[in-house]
Amino acid sequence: MSQSQQQGSKSYLFSIVLVAVLGGLLFGYDTAVISGAEKGLQAFFMEAKDFAYTDGMHGFTSASALIGCIIGSALSGFLATRLGRKRSLIVAGLLFFISALGSMRPEFLFFEYGKPSYSLLVMFNIYRVIGGVGVGLASAICPMYIGEVAPSNIRGMLVSWNQFAIIFGQLVVYFVNFFILGDHIQPIVEEMGKGLAAINPAAQWTVTTGWRYMFGSEAVPAGLFALLICFVPETPRYLVSINEDSKALSVLTKINGSDKAQQILKDIKETITVKTEKLFTYGVMCIFIGIMLSVFQQAVGINAVLYYAPRIFGDMGMENPMMVTVFMGVINILFTLVAIFTVEKWGRKPLLIWGSLGMAIGAFGVALSFGHAGLELVTAISIMVYSASFMFSWGPICWVLISEIFPNTIRGAAVAIAVAFQWISNFIVSSTFVPMFNMHLTEGDDFGHWFTYGLYGVICVIAAIFVWRLVPETKGKTLEDMSKLWKK
Repeated sequence: MSQSQQQGSKSYLFSIVLVAVLGGLLFGYDTAVISGAEKGLQAFFMEAKDFAYTDGMHGFTSASALIGCIIGSALSGFLATRLGRKRSLIVAGLLFFISALGSMRPEFLFFEYGKPSYSLLVMFNIYRVIGGVGVGLASAICPMYIGEVAPSNIRGMLVSWNQFAIIFGQLVVYFVNFFILGDHIQPIVEEMGKGLAAINPAAQWTVTTGWRYMFGSEAVPAGLFALLICFVPETPRYLVSINEDSKALSVLTKINGSDKAQQILKDIKETITVKTEKLFTYGVMCIFIGIMLSVFQQAVGINAVLYYAPRIFGDMGMENPMMVTVFMGVINILFTLVAIFTVEKWGRKPLLIWGSLGMAIGAFGVALSFGHAGLELVTAISIMVYSASFMFSWGPICWVLISEIFPNTIRGAAVAIAVAFQWISNFIVSSTFVPMFNMHLTEGDDFGHWFTYGLYGVICVIAAIFVWRLVPETKGKTLEDMSKLWKK
């Protein structure tokens, strides 16, 4: 018997995890591509003659992919159980690909190219929703897939790589948008009433073409993911659930070695014998904590920053907001690595608590300094602190906990519910950010600025208390241990 058969192959494990985290990269790419494209898109539809493209419509269009995310995550449990984890991810990859090409050219087959209309806006949003369904599936099933193939002693680290891929996908698209824009400039949209706008002529390329290239660029990683996922194995826990024990043992042996594989297979079979356990078999608190982890991950307001970063930095008077956004993306990557290399050493709870407090400090810093002359640097640093604190805590650790906290027999349904709540919260935060940010009590005041970030800061403090009081530590526990944890 070879050494890899006795001890398992780390390279085999890392290769299949690497393919799975490509789904996370597409998740980040799809959700952040709007940050560079939204101004050109807004100016394009404001030139429509048959309807008035309002701020409310633009807020909905910018966040419409999140409706698909809610649908995809809600369906993820059903598809993961019926089709399996692997085939569900193939479906997600195909949806990403269709959405990329459709969002780039929503006129395909039905409309005149380059002529904005209400019907074209509806078609564009349909393509974005299709991509959102792919994101919703990937967001639930990629961590589930990694969690189910990873050994317990490195599971937290490997699932954290999924968050790294999400942030890396966002950084990649920031760079892609930056290079697509090149010497061209973003439009300055001046409202003329009835939804029409005066567009600066120098930005015409961005309005007619630039945003299309930004959306279309996603087709490359989407096609690669859909192809590569065909070559990874199904997870052992799903294979056992459909009575494919020999295939499950083969995968477990390749990953863990022959001796350990037999014991893991025995543990899986013991916890998966009852396949039809009801959702609340392990108590309401089990589901409640999973849902609230998801809600808090979004309610702290991070995606309002990630989606609208260029606009925020532009409003601060910075000359090149896209470049500052890229710099923020690099910082996000570095602090996600902090979580990856400390989650198994420090545990899940300490990272979440310290991250919540760091985010609160950053959010309150933005609330107190935004819009004040001479304090632009304080505002920028506060946004960076806020974002970096999220990246070593709620960003990766929430996904780690969601992938591992539920018992085997209810994991598919429970993860689907938790992730659906995450996307509902994401939609609420993303679609309310611009109206809240632009609120004024009196003409010209900054009420919306400090209220928005002050609210996010308060939610961060509440999140820290929630984790401290209610969330169990899962460091070092196997997925099969979760049944015992909640039965207590």
